[in-house]
Amino acid sequence: MKMRTIFIIASATKRGWRSQVGVALLSSVCFSGLAYAGQPQTEGTGTPPPKTEEAPSPAAVPAEPIIELPKLIHSVEAPYPPEAERAQLEANVRLRLRVDTQGQVTQAEVLEPVGHGFDEAARTAALQFRFTPAKRNGVAAPARVTYTYVFQLPGRSKAVAATPPPALSSAPRTAASQDEAPAEYQEDVEVTAVGETRAERRRKSAEAVQVIELEQASMESADLGTALARTEGVDVRRAGGLGSTARISIAGLSDDQVRFFIDGVPLEFAGYGPGLANVPVNLVQQMEVYQGVVPIRFGADVLGGAVELVTDQDVRGTGVSGSYELASFDTHRFTASARHLQESTGLLVRAHGFYDDARNNYPINVEVPNDLGKLAPVEVRRFHDGYRAGGASIEAGFVDQPWARRLLVRGFINAAGRDVQNDPNMESPYGEVTSAEGSAGATLRYSQSHEPGITVDAVGGYTFRRNRFLDLGTCAYDWYGRCFTTLPQPGEISEGGVERYINQHTAFARLHAAWTPVPGGAHTLRLAVSPTFVSRSGEDRRLQAINVLDPLSEGRGVTSLVTGVEYQADAFDGRLQNIAFVKDYLQDVRAQKLLPSAEFLDLGRTAHEFGVGDSLRFRLGSTLSAKASYEWATRLPRPDELFGDGLLIADSLDLQPETSHNFNLGLGYASEPTPAGGFRANVGGFARLAEQLIFLTARGSYYAYENVVAARSLGVLGAAGWTSPGRYLSLDGNASWQDLRNTSTEGRYADFNGQRLPNRPYLTANGSAQGRLTGMLRFQDELLVTWRTRYVDSFLLAWEGVGSQDSKLRIDSQLTHALALTYVIRDMTTRLSWTLDFQNITNAQTFDFYGVQRPGRIIAAKFTLER
Repeated sequence: MKMRTIFIIASATKRGWRSQVGVALLSSVCFSGLAYAGQPQTEGTGTPPPKTEEAPSPAAVPAEPIIELPKLIHSVEAPYPPEAERAQLEANVRLRLRVDTQGQVTQAEVLEPVGHGFDEAARTAALQFRFTPAKRNGVAAPARVTYTYVFQLPGRSKAVAATPPPALSSAPRTAASQDEAPAEYQEDVEVTAVGETRAERRRKSAEAVQVIELEQASMESADLGTALARTEGVDVRRAGGLGSTARISIAGLSDDQVRFFIDGVPLEFAGYGPGLANVPVNLVQQMEVYQGVVPIRFGADVLGGAVELVTDQDVRGTGVSGSYELASFDTHRFTASARHLQESTGLLVRAHGFYDDARNNYPINVEVPNDLGKLAPVEVRRFHDGYRAGGASIEAGFVDQPWARRLLVRGFINAAGRDVQNDPNMESPYGEVTSAEGSAGATLRYSQSHEPGITVDAVGGYTFRRNRFLDLGTCAYDWYGRCFTTLPQPGEISEGGVERYINQHTAFARLHAAWTPVPGGAHTLRLAVSPTFVSRSGEDRRLQAINVLDPLSEGRGVTSLVTGVEYQADAFDGRLQNIAFVKDYLQDVRAQKLLPSAEFLDLGRTAHEFGVGDSLRFRLGSTLSAKASYEWATRLPRPDELFGDGLLIADSLDLQPETSHNFNLGLGYASEPTPAGGFRANVGGFARLAEQLIFLTARGSYYAYENVVAARSLGVLGAAGWTSPGRYLSLDGNASWQDLRNTSTEGRYADFNGQRLPNRPYLTANGSAQGRLTGMLRFQDELLVTWRTRYVDSFLLAWEGVGSQDSKLRIDSQLTHALALTYVIRDMTTRLSWTLDFQNITNAQTFDFYGVQRPGRIIAAKFTLER
């Protein structure tokens, strides 16, 4: 490893009567490529600690990256703390600043608190500093800066100022800075790291990924589904209020064709269930959306794309956070988190918890019989649509030790219950139908670096999940919530009633290893192995009560193994990156099907598929890059698709794996800071050529999965944004158009060849404008005023060729608006925020993918605390 030390000295030209500040830049930056094997690496810096062994020969060492250090171009004078001024105190306050790729200071942490108001004043001023961005090989990169702010009383002599009170003194000054600048003007700025955050690395990689950072969303009432829907190429359709089913589509493919992960673990194995929209946003730091081409590290059979939720990776010190949200329709949401790291031993303990409760009694428009017995439109409130969910997890282990970078055990428990108000098409109301789900389990994670140039990341675990569905009502309800007649036997949905329980046991493992033959080199080989074992059993107590053979009583199981090998090469000083990979899919299904003869038939099949892909990124300059990617993808049917969920989804044991040729093209631009502000834009296109496509269809009061022989999805998307100097105003907009059509030439869907698939919008667009004001009631406060709008074009609920033009079932185009007012208070260690959120301000009628009406205008208030 090479080390270079650079000294830059500058003198201040401005002196304030309350704080006299000068600048002396002492920059010490360590340069290297990737981390040497076996050495711990700081997140986002790419800089390992020094090695003691003999350095490799010059031929084995890659070219040193070209680093341009950040330079302070705008400073703010902090007001002298009145308490300290009265006591005639002076101080040096050392801060660690995080400077983003726009040169803005996004974080300021006091390293050595000195009290008396100095810490708060220095941090407040530093958050308003502006730097030229650091650059790595000509590309803007985040940097960490250690900055010393000098507080000196007016009229003090140079000799006194050069020696602050011992209790308040910072690190010793260098001789070079002493010679070049007057003592009373000295102020140290040390650049400790120039690198990339995880988000920046993902954006700049060859992977087909979009990164959504959730700092602002965590302060608003938006859930993860709402935040995800603001992204181009992604559509999120909810079936109702909080807790309802959500369909998330990426580039036209949806449902189980899209997979969700949290810190690399499939979401359903982490205790949150398979859905994304109901995961509390305050437990997640950022989302990464992979468009159709999915890296092998996920170890998953994915057709349409993947979404990874990244939780807070900061394990330093002690911290707590919490949030509470109160919203329309009796909605309450609460989250809490805490962590503690014992620096001496590396022992980390952290915990998370959440609780949600909503009645979802929002108004809807339905038709009910009038006094003459004719159907007439009326507005009523939903009366049986409540949702309750809660969960907790605790994690403990060791971090950043010589024998393991991470060794963590996590245990969790979660439960959720939901009332079922109506059938899939909102034609029949229910008053007593309910469903519930609970899960518990544990995971063990280990990661470490080994010689020579090998890193290993492994996670394994066990999850138990239990689902319950009850349909035992004895009344028939109308839309007013009245029991207008007594049923001859229990069951609002099916005669005789339903009381079903499904138990599922899952054991899984994810092993990811990487080998870089030359430390810091341009070639990396990766291997991922991901076995999953699922067994399922259940009981239908209504059938057992009448001595009828229970089809759920026999066990069923699925064993799958996904293996991937990936090769990454970087060339032309990092301007070109290519990632090529192959995947192997193996699935074994064992089940028993109840025949009409009251006998069980053993069913089993083994599926073996192969996949290949490549991702390419070429940086055309410091501000412009192009990406292209392809994958021949395979998705194996999920257990819920094969066996049903024992609730509202019937089994489909004859499902075949899906395959698809997935193509992506993209061009992205992000300007350097200019006097006119910062500009950003991207444009892209995609194609999905799928075979044996699986999607969920309605069958009366139930659902079932089916194979569509072939489908094709083509689309284009684009986004643009601008941020003013000083970040006082930001404008963003995006649009996505897709054409998803059936291309079957045989089978039950051949008659609909060439027609668009129903229940899918083809044009969506989002826009936002945000104003930012600072220093209103307090010096460091912020007021954010955010306006958002969303447009969804009209779409059909059935095939295009069914019925006349006038009789086609159609969801009209939808345009909604939202306004959020957020007030943020920041001090040395704490961030408080209050948000008043107005969603769907115009009270527009919105509908889900089957025509169920969603909530209208919502008013929400949210409070968050981070410390």
